[in-house]
Amino acid sequence: MNVVIVGDGKVGGTIASQLSGEGHDIIVIDNNTKVLTNASNTMDIISVEGNGASMAIQERAGVPHSDLLIAATSADEVNMLACLVGKKLGAKHTIARVRNPEYFQQINELKDDLGLSMAVNPELAAAEEISRLLRFPSALKIDTFARGRVELVEIKISPHSVLDGMPLWAIYKEFQVKVLICAVQREGEVYIPSGDFVLQAGDKINLTAPHLEIANFFRTIGIFRTGVKSVMIIGGGRVAYYLAKELLSLHVRVKIIEMDYQRCEDLCELLPEAVIIHGDGTDKELLQEEGLEKTDALVCLTGMDEENIVVSLYAKAKKVSKVIAKINRISFDEILDTLDIDGFISPKTIAASNIVRYVRAMQNSAGSSNVETLHKLVNDQVEALEFKVREKSSVVGVPLKDLKTKEELLVATIIRNGRVIIPGGNDSIEIGDSVIIVTRNKHLMDLKDILK
Repeated sequence: MNVVIVGDGKVGGTIASQLSGEGHDIIVIDNNTKVLTNASNTMDIISVEGNGASMAIQERAGVPHSDLLIAATSADEVNMLACLVGKKLGAKHTIARVRNPEYFQQINELKDDLGLSMAVNPELAAAEEISRLLRFPSALKIDTFARGRVELVEIKISPHSVLDGMPLWAIYKEFQVKVLICAVQREGEVYIPSGDFVLQAGDKINLTAPHLEIANFFRTIGIFRTGVKSVMIIGGGRVAYYLAKELLSLHVRVKIIEMDYQRCEDLCELLPEAVIIHGDGTDKELLQEEGLEKTDALVCLTGMDEENIVVSLYAKAKKVSKVIAKINRISFDEILDTLDIDGFISPKTIAASNIVRYVRAMQNSAGSSNVETLHKLVNDQVEALEFKVREKSSVVGVPLKDLKTKEELLVATIIRNGRVIIPGGNDSIEIGDSVIIVTRNKHLMDLKDILK
């Protein structure tokens, strides 16, 4: 597909990298010569210097013949105008990054007028992911499928866990809980395990099931923790606002520490039920004064990765049970994995994954199945995809034990008429099903691609 991206900042650059890696023809428009030169040197893209909202620049970038225009500059107004211009010129689909809460609230009403196919709000998506982790603090990461009916959860096996030394086939026999372990990380290696795979302490495992089944499983193995009742947030930016608003609606006590006085005043107006503290969230004495050791969870959302990591490590040393840090530079994933921090959130990566999912759905819209949901796991080494089966194909009606699927691929879950099925060998995929596939094979476009 021909894709034009306006803006080569954090989000735009991440989107360009992922879509370029998927084999699409990418053209990036940006005003910054240095940024464009760096992007051209590190990715297989074409760069065009100029204002991405300009009709002349868009024409030079080939927007009239493009399949998709993505506007991801730091200015919402520019993004919406760029999409409006792009649609006028003939771009088949347009996606705008819209971060301002006031704009985003009314985006559904404006979509048709702006010609938008989709609006992406990285900060809101990040806040929603953090909120899920705080409601289910036993998990390191949570992804959802089938509109929340199925969850894909990551946990780490502790040294004294009952799972240490247990083969996967024995889990249902031992605990009578229907969960499926679909990916295991061990010492830098990633496995899509078979039933004979033996778990070890230190493994990070991804398991899928409905929420209640996962909660029952956590209770059975002794790691279940109830949702948090109080949260301290360091940094009062947009992610903090969206997160606090969500938590307050769930009757969670929220305290935000923010350095900028004007932003504190704004937050007091926007979030009257939250406690807003003007101060330096990296100041150890201030953290202690504000009750760090008594809070259920700490979320570090400053603009500095280093500050977020240092404060998070300090909170873990003070025995705060759930600590989450926002990270922009995720290229150091090997180091992040070694840190005693419960979760890392990257807004730009979440936004890029949402757009990649949309692009794949566009590509296979004429196929037998559509990509409904896409999550990247284990530092992008594994993909979990939800396909909606729309018509008869070579995978429909065949018992799973008879399907010749690719290596390192698992049919993790089937959702049929609202019922969640953890499939066995005798189960089959039928028309109308939603099917969740977990695989190390990248770029699956259609459910038929699971076959050898």
